[in-house]
Amino acid sequence: MALRDTEPRGKLKLGVVMDPISAIKVEKDTTFALLLAAQKNGLKLFYMESKDLVLHNGDLKAYMRSLTVDDDTDNWHQFHNSRKETPDEVSDLDIILMRKDPPFNMDFVYTTQLLEIAEEKGVFVTNSPQAIRDANEKLYATWFPHLCPETLVTKNISDLKNFHREQKDIIIKPLDGMGGSSIFRVKDRDSNASVIFETMTEQNERFCMAQRFLPEIENGDKRILMVDGEPIPFSLARVPSQGETRGNLAAGGSGVIQELTENDKLICEEIGGVLRERGLLFVGLDVIGNHLTEINVTSPTCLREIEKGTGLKIAEKVVKAAVQKIRP
Repeated sequence: MALRDTEPRGKLKLGVVMDPISAIKVEKDTTFALLLAAQKNGLKLFYMESKDLVLHNGDLKAYMRSLTVDDDTDNWHQFHNSRKETPDEVSDLDIILMRKDPPFNMDFVYTTQLLEIAEEKGVFVTNSPQAIRDANEKLYATWFPHLCPETLVTKNISDLKNFHREQKDIIIKPLDGMGGSSIFRVKDRDSNASVIFETMTEQNERFCMAQRFLPEIENGDKRILMVDGEPIPFSLARVPSQGETRGNLAAGGSGVIQELTENDKLICEEIGGVLRERGLLFVGLDVIGNHLTEINVTSPTCLREIEKGTGLKIAEKVVKAAVQKIRP
């Protein structure tokens, strides 16, 4: 039986592709907040992991489970059916939230390609599968070089050595990481510089990114949330713990709510229209001082922290923006 035959006429159906919901931290998880808001606004929820997607003779199907959620750290989700023996038509959904976390590997790419088939059948998929593939979270910021610190992307160890010699103090990171993983600060005359460059490039075989170190990180790495090209007026400044250069909450940073500065607003204004045109409905910008460092498009976080600190209903704004795309 198709999903459309089991739901009241007019009730929108929202599917989510995410990592296992049983393992999330409810109080911090942005995807969970989006599901709560969708449920509150009358949408019927369906849960999938990427392993549940099946393409058969050109039709995209999935082993979906009907889901309800509750803001309860002990019992936050309930499935209303077991995993079926046969998958349902994904085209019976109205909206799909693509919220699988990196790493951005080939399996991730294949998932976006499968979801593009649902998109072709009229399902609104957000963020846009093609845009997720095109907008690498580290590289996409470099499309706006005048907003970024001095930046180098290379596989070449000698390029990194020259860049380090010029800038004296740099940050180096992989292009496919998240949560501050594998990010190194390389100071002037750092005796470990060569081995770091060799490791990060896998001996000239893997691209990595180097940026001039921004001392303003001591005041926080600001996460600015964008909804359909418009900024939320408050950011979460992720302040590094003592002895750290990474502000990421996953790396032990602490979050401080800050109102957007005039420079933050200018960055958002310049980028917002491009995000909207590309189908990037929900995005997280990373800003240190006056510089843009990353544009997070796969599964941006920090929504719950900003909501808690401001009382703003950001998740509801995201859900309503998605509904507006199909019911203008």
